[in-house]
Amino acid sequence: MTSRRQLLKSAVLGGGAGVVAATTLGSLGPEAAFGDAAPQVEPGTPDPDFAEGRIRAIRGNTLLVLGSNWVFHRIRVVDGTSLWKLGPVAFDQAKPGDGLYARGVRMPDGVLAAESVWLNIVNVKGHVRNITSEKIHLDHGGQEILCHVVAGTSVAIYSDSPPSADLSPLRVGQHVQILGAWRPDTNEVDIATVFSPH
Repeated sequence: MTSRRQLLKSAVLGGGAGVVAATTLGSLGPEAAFGDAAPQVEPGTPDPDFAEGRIRAIRGNTLLVLGSNWVFHRIRVVDGTSLWKLGPVAFDQAKPGDGLYARGVRMPDGVLAAESVWLNIVNVKGHVRNITSEKIHLDHGGQEILCHVVAGTSVAIYSDSPPSADLSPLRVGQHVQILGAWRPDTNEVDIATVFSPH
């Protein structure tokens, strides 16, 4: 059976893999963006199959990304690459200025052939300072983050219960974790999921 890494390399190198379903190649779940490094990577060393940073330019199907450590990345999006920006999106939703995490396979020329790309994804913890039906004002280490409820998208998970669109049980002073999409160059986030221990 062909591994997903072989399928991805074949798609990038034109080996006839054709269109591969996104679920075959990589997880689209936003939680996977914050997953552990590949098992073959030594602890404390960079994962060669992972990249992060902000998109500086887009050329064809390649994202030119400057990492937070000033390392420059070329990330190629191919048939089957999954993209997330508050939910599954098409490649044309990637814009210069977007932040990203990407996982994939490093090619011989240094390009990262992406399995999954998460655009503007953030995972923040803090205390609820104020809440309305449309916004959560979050205190994140003394900094305010304005978190927007997105109709039809935002959900809450209370303890171990299934996701719910009802955010009314959230209370001022409560500690929460918010997974969402950052609005670049602001302190604002669109909410995908609010995790509450109660």
